[in-house]
Formats: sequence, C-alpha cells, structure tokens
Amino acid sequence: MTWEEYNVRWQSGRRSKNVVDRRGSGRGRSIAGGGIGTIVLILMALYFGVDPSFLIDGMREASVPASRSESGSRPGDLANDPMVDMISVVIADTEEVWSQIFSDLGRRYEEPRLIIFDGTTPSACGLGQAAMGPFYCPADKNAYIDLSFYRDLQQRFNAPGDFAQAYVIAHEIGHHVQNLLGISDEVHRIRRQSGEVESNQLSVRLELQADCFAGVWANWTARGTNIVLERGDIEEALNAASAIGDDRLQKQSTGRVAPDSFTHGSSAQRVKWFRTGFENGSPDSCDTFSANSI
Repeated sequence: MTWEEYNVRWQSGRRSKNVVDRRGSGRGRSIAGGGIGTIVLILMALYFGVDPSFLIDGMREASVPASRSESGSRPGDLANDPMVDMISVVIADTEEVWSQIFSDLGRRYEEPRLIIFDGTTPSACGLGQAAMGPFYCPADKNAYIDLSFYRDLQQRFNAPGDFAQAYVIAHEIGHHVQNLLGISDEVHRIRRQSGEVESNQLSVRLELQADCFAGVWANWTARGTNIVLERGDIEEALNAASAIGDDRLQKQSTGRVAPDSFTHGSSAQRVKWFRTGFENGSPDSCDTFSANSI
C-alpha cells in the first residue's frame, strides 16, 4: 500500500488539536550509567509495553516534566506527514466516541494529549524512551509514542496494517479512560499491598480492560463516519493484539512461557477482550476484574 492510498482512508476525518509533535525538539535526554537494571527494564518495556507508574519509577529523578502550557500541533503542520496525519484523525475519533459515552454516563470526558517523540522525551511519570514502546502517563494524562514502534510492530511482531496502528493508540486511550474513571488508582493501590503474583494478575486485568475499551472504540468507529473501516481492518487489530501477548513475546525472547510473570495477558486473552469490546460496544462489557475467567 502506498502512502497516498494509506492517507486516503483517513482524508475525510477530523483532525485533533491534541497531538503534539516533539520530534527533533531535543527535549529528551538519554540515560547513562543505568547498569543492568536499566537494560532489563528497557527490554521488558520493549516486549510488554509499559505502565510507567510501575516500570519507570526509578527514572523519575532523570526526568524533566513537560510544560503544562505546551500546545498541540496545528492540523496544517500534521498534514505534511501522512503517518502523523492518520494518528491525528484516530485521536479525534477517540475524542468523539468517548465524549459521547461519558455523556451517556452523565460525565464529562477530559481529552488527553498524544505526544509524538523520537528517542527520549520527558513526562510527569519519568523519562520516556523509544525502547519502552507506547505508554500512558496518568500523572499528566498524556499518551506517548515514538513512531519507530510501528516499524517494530510490522517487522518484529509481524502485525502490519493501519488499523493495527490505530489499535495501539486506542489501547493507550483506554488507559486514559481507566484513569478518568478512577479504575487505575484503585488497582495501583491494591497492587502496592499485594505480592508479586497477585500484582501481576491485577496488571493483566487492567491491560485486558484497556484492550476491551479499544474494542469498544472500534465498534463505535465502525458505525460512524469519521473513519471508514474496510474489510480486514478488525483482523489487523486482532493480529496486533495477538502479536504482543505475553506468552508469544516470552516464547520469542526466552524460549519459554512463565504465566505468573504475565503483565499484559496472553495472545488469546488480548484477542478475546478486544473482540468482547468490539462485539458489545459498551464499557459495561469490559469488567475484567469481576470475570471469573479472563
């Protein structure tokens, strides 16, 4: 698929004002002297994604929080980069979907920002690095992504496609929804009082719920007009969810699978919960914490 064909799919969609392009800004700094612990942390984040409140706490002193007055990039600026332009449309669509869902619940949806960076970037949760993959920071309510992750998604994880990329964004926005609903704070509170195995199990349920929320968004998008889904799009998202399951990634990296160490869920679980959200179209279907079996 050429870039021109890629861009046509999103051309009619609204662009979000909440996308900030920090690439080339020089705002990020690399971490030197981190030792084996830092290397292990980065490798774990590369394979499993990241919840920065747990994985980058040790990096807080190296971080410089982003300016609260930083404004989003102008839509005209983003249109010069087809990939960023597509991302801006996806973010706009999540804004519309979750604003409506929250309104139906009698609540107001607070729009997050998506920060695009290269290499490293400061966040209120610590110093974000490309090797950590996309992440959401509850402290500043921003999602972060280095676009090189999409190359890894296609080449390393064999999950190509524009809707696979959209799923990644929708998953991080799912964490934002959890943050606004108070789910994240409650889970983090319980995790701090739990042993390692129980803490990991709670993390899995939190991540699977974010997958389910991504599926809810996809359901609403399929019924809307901002993004026109084509045949194969949902399969791309399901393939991406499967590709980054803990069991599959552990098998690829170590040759063995250790379920007690899962933090995001198996391939089958991630597919199941994205599909659950997509088929039902309601956040009520995403209660992974009450489910006897995930």
